[in-house]
Amino acid sequence: MWPWFFSKDPRIQGKEIDLLLEQKVCASHFNRWVPSLCYGIYLHDSCTRVGCCDIRLGMNEELYYAGNIGYTVNPEYRGHHYALQACLLLFEVAKNYDMDKLIITCSPENTASKKTLIRLGGKYLETATVPQRHWLYRRGEPIKEIYRFDLRKDR
Repeated sequence: MWPWFFSKDPRIQGKEIDLLLEQKVCASHFNRWVPSLCYGIYLHDSCTRVGCCDIRLGMNEELYYAGNIGYTVNPEYRGHHYALQACLLLFEVAKNYDMDKLIITCSPENTASKKTLIRLGGKYLETATVPQRHWLYRRGEPIKEIYRFDLRKDR
């Protein structure tokens, strides 16, 4: 069941950016029974879309490599920490679903994403080889750095 606040106000407001709910993906065999919420990242109180992000509400072996949160910021809007701000808002969403920890991963060569995960306070777990059967491997991402975020600790 989706929380009441998604149907009444699909925009989650931050200071510099807002997240606008664009799609709910229900749990199914296709996504290994983990539902997702997909958001556009918009400049605060505007219609200017600067990127997108999603949160996967659950955990399984596939998500250990792919992570609970994914994000991308359009090239012309990079360098403003919008991905970091989006993740902080998604951490609050996760708490509303009683999630107490998340995994976020990045490719080792993605320096900007790695800096975001470190600024967010992620605990580096390992650099892992993605199994060949995984969709990340098939799209050319055979290695991932894996970070854990404990949401219930004092920040």
